[in-house]
Amino acid sequence: MKSCWVIYNGSLISDKFADQARLVAEAAERAGVRAEVRKNYEVMMDLQRGIGSKPSFVVFLDKDILLATWLKASGIPVFNDPEVIETCDNKAKQYIRLAAEGIPMPRTVIAPKVYPAFSIAETGYFERVLADFGLPMIIKEGHGSFGAKVYLIETEEAFFEKVESLRGVDFVFQEFIASSRGRDIRVNTVGGRIVAAMYRHSETDFRANITNGGVAEPIELTENQQHLALEAARAVGAEFAGVDLLFGQDGPLVCEVNAAAHIRNIYNVTGINVADAMIEYILEKLP
Repeated sequence: MKSCWVIYNGSLISDKFADQARLVAEAAERAGVRAEVRKNYEVMMDLQRGIGSKPSFVVFLDKDILLATWLKASGIPVFNDPEVIETCDNKAKQYIRLAAEGIPMPRTVIAPKVYPAFSIAETGYFERVLADFGLPMIIKEGHGSFGAKVYLIETEEAFFEKVESLRGVDFVFQEFIASSRGRDIRVNTVGGRIVAAMYRHSETDFRANITNGGVAEPIELTENQQHLALEAARAVGAEFAGVDLLFGQDGPLVCEVNAAAHIRNIYNVTGINVADAMIEYILEKLP
């Protein structure tokens, strides 16, 4: 009998992270796999003693890259692969990969590394960015989930205040897609196919995330939207992905790809449990 661990971050107090893990574990049990939900700190990374009794595979719903890497190095199949999780966890790194594959997305400039104790405020760099992008624009920190750490910048004062506050942080400047203000599409893909999709919209925020007050409904994707979602997941190497699409004036654009996308909301909206497709895919792939 196959077994699996479903790992999430135990330091996060919101039940939605444990709920995500339970959804996947229940899907595994339905498929005849013995499943165990574990917090990341419940797996001791003892490099000398090793892991002991190994599961057949791990579904990794966390961003603890070191733990995922250690599990993979211990010979356990990990989904998604640690390199994919790391790429998607840093938006700047992710956008480099998407751009290299020619994926349509908002125009993006990655900010240079600036150490916290120093500043490039007097170099003219930020003035060049302002002149190039104009306002409003989006500033995104490299690490952030559920729409957090994404800022709509509408004044020069706010721009200079924000860039100075982000010294020591990876972040990007990005074109603001006004035609998609407060609305986007979440597409969940598994193993190169689309499993579920929902349209999200907000009347109160420029972001459409449900966490920030957005609401959602099922959507039938166009061929362009389907193709772009699958290509974006492929570009970052994600076997499981939550791809967020924007409504560009000339067609869909990729906002970002999530390697550990939450599936409860899309389950509630569409009635499709993405976890079942995830487990089915893993079992087909394993020897």
